[in-house]
Amino acid sequence: MSETPDSAGATAAEPDERRQRLLADVAALPGLPGVYRYFDAQGGVLYVGKARDLKKRVSSYFQKSHGGTRIGHMITKIVRMETTVVRSEAEALLLENNLIKALNPRYNILFRDDKSYPYLKITGTPGNASGSLASQYPRMAYYRGPVDQRHRYFGPYPSAWAVKESIQLLQKVFRLRTCEDTVFNNRSRPCLLHQIKRCSGPCVKLIPADDYARDVANAERFLQGEQQQVMDRLQAQMMVHAEALQFEQAAEIRNQIGALSRVLHQQSVEDNTGIATRDVDILAVKVQGGRACVNLAMVRGGRHLGDRPFFPVHIGDATALDVGPTADGPGRDEAASAPEALVLEAFIAQHYLDGGVPPLLVLNHPVDRALIDALSAQSGVKVTAQHQPRDARRAWLDMCIKGAELRLAQLLAEEGSQQARTRALVDALALEVEQLDTFRIECFDISHTAGEATQASCVVFENHKMQSAQYRRYNIEGITGGDDYAAMRQVLMRRYGRLAAQVARQVEEAGEPADESVLARPELRLPDLVLVDGGRGQVSMAREVFEELGLDLGLIAGVEKGEGRKVGLEELVFADGRDKVYLGRDSAALMLVAQIRDEAHRFAITGMRAKRASVRTGGSKLEDIPGVGPKKRAKLLQRFGGVRGVASASVTDLLTVDGISKDLAEEIYRALH
Repeated sequence: MSETPDSAGATAAEPDERRQRLLADVAALPGLPGVYRYFDAQGGVLYVGKARDLKKRVSSYFQKSHGGTRIGHMITKIVRMETTVVRSEAEALLLENNLIKALNPRYNILFRDDKSYPYLKITGTPGNASGSLASQYPRMAYYRGPVDQRHRYFGPYPSAWAVKESIQLLQKVFRLRTCEDTVFNNRSRPCLLHQIKRCSGPCVKLIPADDYARDVANAERFLQGEQQQVMDRLQAQMMVHAEALQFEQAAEIRNQIGALSRVLHQQSVEDNTGIATRDVDILAVKVQGGRACVNLAMVRGGRHLGDRPFFPVHIGDATALDVGPTADGPGRDEAASAPEALVLEAFIAQHYLDGGVPPLLVLNHPVDRALIDALSAQSGVKVTAQHQPRDARRAWLDMCIKGAELRLAQLLAEEGSQQARTRALVDALALEVEQLDTFRIECFDISHTAGEATQASCVVFENHKMQSAQYRRYNIEGITGGDDYAAMRQVLMRRYGRLAAQVARQVEEAGEPADESVLARPELRLPDLVLVDGGRGQVSMAREVFEELGLDLGLIAGVEKGEGRKVGLEELVFADGRDKVYLGRDSAALMLVAQIRDEAHRFAITGMRAKRASVRTGGSKLEDIPGVGPKKRAKLLQRFGGVRGVASASVTDLLTVDGISKDLAEEIYRALH
């Protein structure tokens, strides 16, 4: 892999000169596979693409006029180009999608895919006589996070509900324990789960270790799709017990077989030969109204585990670039160049190239064969893709398509409703907003308990929805406990003081008003409306802050409780002297204001409660222990239910947590005692 020289970075050059340099760089490109990146004048990434022939692919963007199309609009913004030459198209595909994930280009289809899928985990080693009692009797558990080699993991599952349903199913049939090791080690009598026949009671040795190990093995085979083999083994064991006149044991296995038979009424995916397919992902894409939905249904061990929708962004811009005359290579037919196919390819590449791909993908649109080959090479698993399945797979695909259509229709309806609310608020307040999609509201709230653990929250509404990634909490210090006005002053000064200083510095250096690039970053952009949860007192404090910073007072509005503090009677109070506005109980504008205000309150109060709990229980003590980082601290808190639980645990109990050595366990024990 080698890097070609970057285009001459001359963002200050004249447009003609800049374009000539860009064309010269294009002419110098090699006819080899690789990846290219386009940049705008501010250094932002516009587009990342791959090519089996860099020279042909990149040249196609500049050889003809694209007019006012999205392609033409993007090309006018390009001032710099970078390319990377690789050895094969598969390598280019890998690099392209790694860069897309890292750079979030404006003209690429982007999926928010955090891979936070839950798993069903079975811990310990069955029958390990040398280990602790808990390790001899493995437990089932819900798990979300990175997997390791010390335990067995089954999944991934599309939702937490699917994992919990599977755990309940295995409890009914195999009666494996689900209790924590600390609970297991300290029980003296069976728990309720044993009484309702959901656990075999290994904590008080009501089942021999060998029999429990056999149940664990059967549960694992069931999760791997070997249902019939499990049934055959149980049948054989029952006959052995019956011939030995061990009728109670035979009856237990008979009941287990009956429970398993009822479970197996669930359908499984079968291939054309009638053999159950264990692991399959079914993918259906629907594009409508400028939005898209990819619905992913998972089949693991022959069992359908449910589905999960994904909604990409930049659909219009990205599909216009790929469907148009710049499509790469002569072998791409019309069906594979459809927007649905392009969205599906983007999802498959961004979702599976890091791993976790099953051997069979059932799709509702054909995709590029090179993509499937790259998946196989990357994962080491022979991956097959079908887009015209038959029989049972056709039924599963139809269900997945229907799910995609319903989820997309729901999204479009919600977005339409939110857009109507945004428009209603803008009209009700007579705000001058050029683009409704960029209308931005920031809302502040203060939360504390009798002056303790005061926190302020700032939530952001933009593009017709709450932008949780831009939420911020502020610890309020140095004020009299319970002084909400002082807390509001502090948070507004911290939030907008930096922006005011940045703008002032721009004016001082340039001798002219700040340009738009200064306010382009989300944390520095001044909102179109600032809401504070409170009446005239809070608005007066916000007015003082904005006057001190030299900001526009017309941006501030307070949400004042109505008569009797009844919901629906709220009024908006303004800092610039305008009369109060009552939006109306059934007003769409009031619904939006209430939604944002309630979200600010929720975000503030959850942060306050967490801070208060940390103060009262000494939560910071764990953070101060050398060797206990965020991951180990999270495992300790999860295992023992909080800092108090960790403090009450013995050194032996602490050793049961993954990653805690004996020396570290002793250090934790000393620090907390």
